[in-house]
Order: sequence, then structure tokens, then C-alpha cells
Amino acid sequence: MAGRLDDETRPLLTGSSADNSSSRATSRTSRTSKTSNSCSDDTAAEGQPDRLRLEDDVLTEDSVLGRNIGWTSAYILAISRVIGGGIFAVPGVVLKSVGSVGMALSLWVLGALVTACALAVSLEYGCMLPRSGGDKVYLEFTYSRPRFLASTIVATQAILLSYSASNCIIFSQYVHWALDLEPRDLSRKLLAAALVTVVAIVHGCFYKIGIRIQNLLGWVKVGLVTFMVFAALYVVLFKRDPNQAGEAVDATGPWNDLWDDTDWSLGTIATSLFKIFNSYTGLDNLNYVLNEVRDPVRTLKSVSITALLSACLLYLLTNLAYVAVVPVQQIKESGQLVAALFFEQTFGKNVGKRFLPLVVALSAAGNVMVVTFALARLNQEVARQGFLPFARLLSSSKPFGAPLGGLIIHYIPTVLVIVLPPTGDVYSFILEVEGYPRQFFALLTSFGILWLRYKRPDLKRPFRAWIAAVVFRMLLGMMLLAAPFFPPKERQEGGIFYATYAIVGTSIIGCGVIYWLIWTVILPRIGNYHLEEKEDTLDDGTKITFLDRVPNQVD
Repeated sequence: MAGRLDDETRPLLTGSSADNSSSRATSRTSRTSKTSNSCSDDTAAEGQPDRLRLEDDVLTEDSVLGRNIGWTSAYILAISRVIGGGIFAVPGVVLKSVGSVGMALSLWVLGALVTACALAVSLEYGCMLPRSGGDKVYLEFTYSRPRFLASTIVATQAILLSYSASNCIIFSQYVHWALDLEPRDLSRKLLAAALVTVVAIVHGCFYKIGIRIQNLLGWVKVGLVTFMVFAALYVVLFKRDPNQAGEAVDATGPWNDLWDDTDWSLGTIATSLFKIFNSYTGLDNLNYVLNEVRDPVRTLKSVSITALLSACLLYLLTNLAYVAVVPVQQIKESGQLVAALFFEQTFGKNVGKRFLPLVVALSAAGNVMVVTFALARLNQEVARQGFLPFARLLSSSKPFGAPLGGLIIHYIPTVLVIVLPPTGDVYSFILEVEGYPRQFFALLTSFGILWLRYKRPDLKRPFRAWIAAVVFRMLLGMMLLAAPFFPPKERQEGGIFYATYAIVGTSIIGCGVIYWLIWTVILPRIGNYHLEEKEDTLDDGTKITFLDRVPNQVD
């Protein structure tokens, strides 16, 4: 991770002589005057008032829920989102795809480097715009024209692709494995759906209890991965067979033919990287809830960097542990159960097959909790800005002091993704479909950082990403967007078309563009009206923006 920390004592707008409070007051006044004027007024639409309205988005904003997230809870929000079911499931899938241990380990290292570059971008944005919403806020601020386009695309992606189905599936699979349940399609789907239902109820009705539970599960996950690393080290050093019923563990075998059977096709490498990126996803989780974080800028910097170092180290050591203990062919055949094989090889049939896989299931459940916690707030932010129907209802924190509307928006697509597709390759397909549009947004935010450095040098940047890291992230993003359309070396008969996930991801972004074109361009022209943003405050204190249809004036 590369960057440097700047002086934090300056105002957020370094080019402004006014203090934050006067800037906020001025921007609110300008916003009010803007909404009362017609869009035909060029001065109001394109001049100084519009710029001041954007400056209001730079200033910090408190949530009606209060700032309840301290450093420890913030760290758990990040690290617990990262260490979910991915590290217990993805290594076997990646090794099977790329064919060799050398390529698999190299991609995990590359994934860590790319994650560091991506985090540098999100850190600069998050410290510059310390508000809840993540990419939604950053893209709105950077690409304010065409009007509403960036917001609509983010809203479409947030609703259709921001779900926690993958870790619900991991939870179900490991519970079935540990309890020796017959892995029927219906029972696995019902258990996965039951998990996300319980999580939604806890976060929607018991706000503070939900935070305590996800904090506890987060520490359990960190402890579990650390325990796995030391267990593998013990096995390698003593070369013992814990099952006491087979051959001793061969700790040198995997290292003799690291690159045998490697699939060098660009498409295969891309799909594997998408899965690895998904395992690292969450280091920017704090960016989505900054309105609820105490001392948001300082906390964001320290927590994000600490979580990055923790995740990279634990992931690399865990992958080495798998390869050192479990035979390579068994890892390839394990699907999402590579951690279960590791525990069984290391601790035998009782502890290794039953107890520890249940801990992995709890780890996946903890990931579902933090994903749901953050994405519910992203959905609430989308509704709060007027981009969803029933915006007032979905923006409210009533009746339990939690974003229940955002939770419902997250819950419905998650359950549908769990229940509707066939179980076969659904886990890999979900990771790929989630990962592809993220590259599109990563490309836009990376370019946006460079654009704002040139266009808005007056903005305070408590963290500055190195230009080389930003450019590298942009170039890799472009490569990964193109890579899925290059066929793999060996095509699977009867499986999903190799570029399906890219087509689906592109189609969802395209749907967002079409929706924006219809509701902001075509319908206003047909109805002879224009859209104006107006503010209101709900009963619970939540500030919302609604888009009012204002008839065009006839000369």
C-alpha cells in the first residue's frame, strides 16, 4: 500500500478562506436557492451555486443513528468482511482453474498487490469525502455530468449485485459437512436462506446487539486463520500424520512441480483473479458507514492499513498451509471444502471433521453480518438521494433505529440468488458476476482520482495515493474487463459459457444506463418537465433528497 499522510489540521477545502461551518451554511443556502429556480437559469444550473452544492458533499455528515463505531468495531467491519468464506473455499477453486500451485500462489500475491492499490484509491477518496456511501458518493462527486448518470448506475449495481449469497452458501456447505448431513440441493438452499434471514432480523431490529455479535465473530475468524497457520507449521516441522491411519504428510511434494499443468489463458487467469479479489473485498467496507464512525478520517486511515496488512499476511500463510498439508489433487477436487479437508488431515475425524468446520461456518456467518450491515447502509443512501421508489419509507430508520428498508432491499436479491440458480457451479458464478462490475467502478474511481488532482487541487487530501499505484490499478482493470472474452485453453462441456458472467455484469451496467436515459431524458422531454432536487427531513431526523417534476416554462 502506497501513499503519504498530509496535515489533518487544514479545512476540507484548502482553497477556501471560510471555515467548515460557514462553508456548510453557504452550501445549504445555495442548495435551497438552486431548487427554487428553474433549470433554464444558466447561472443557477452551471455557475457558483452548483459548485457550492457539491462542496456540501465534501463536509462530514452525522448519521441519525449516531457515531457508535469506534476503532475496534471499525477494524472488525473491515477484517471480518475480508475474512469470510473466501479463504476457506476459494483456494481449491482457483487451484483447479489455473492447474498449478505456482500459478495459484502467484495470483494470490498479485491479488494482494492489486488490493493495496485499490485501497489507496478508496482511502484518498474516503479521507477527502468522509461520508457514508462509498463509490456512490465518489462517483457522484467526480462525474457530476451527465446529471444523475453515475448515481443511477451505482444504484442499479447496488440493488442487483450487492448481496451476500456466496458466504451463505459456504455456511450451508460447511454445516452439512460437519454434521454429516446429506447435501441435498433443497436443504443447502434452505439453510443458506435461513442464515441471511436471521442476520437481516438481527440488524434490522437489534442494532447494537448485531454490532456486538459481528465483532465477536470477527475475532473468532482472525483467531481461526491464525490457528490454521500454526497447525500447518506444526505438521510440516514434525511431518506427522494426525489421522494416524495413513502415510506421513509429504511437505516437499508440492514444491517439486510448482508450474506443471498451468493454464496460461488470459480468461482463466481473469476469472481466478475475480475470485481472489472477492476474497479481499471489504477493506473499503468502512467507507460505506463513515457517518457512524468516530473521528472518521483518522480511523479510516489507521483501520484500513492495519486490516490490509493483516489480511494479506494471513491469506498468503493460509494458502501455503493448505498446500503443505493437503495433497494437491485433493485440493483441486475439494471444491469449496478445502478447509474441511485441511482440518480432517490435521486433526482427524472428530475434531477435524466436526468441530472446526462448524467454526468455519460461523466465520462465514460473521462475513454475512458485516456485508449486510454495510450494504444496507449503501441501499439506504441510494434511497435517501431519491433514486428508488418509496424513498421516504426506505430511507427511514424507524421503527427500530436501524436501516430496515436498506436491509429489505439487500435481503430480497440475496435470497433469490441463493434459491433460484442450480447448485452446481453457482458459487463460482456468483463470485465472477459480483467481481466483473467492480472492475468497471475501480477503473472509474482510479481515473477520477487523477482527474480531481488536476481539476480540484483545492480539496484537502489527508491521504494521497501514489500515482504509480493508481495507474497500475487502471491498467489492470482494463485488462480484466477485456479478459473474459478470451476463451480458456480447455472448455468444459455442458458448463456455463465462459464469458457469461461478463455478459451479465455488462448487461446490468447497461440496464442502469438505459434506465437513466428513460427517466431523466426521454420521459421529461415527453412530459415537458425537468427534475429538480429538493430536500426534506423525515420524522426520525434523516435528511433526504427527492426529485421533483417541475413543468418547463413556456415562453
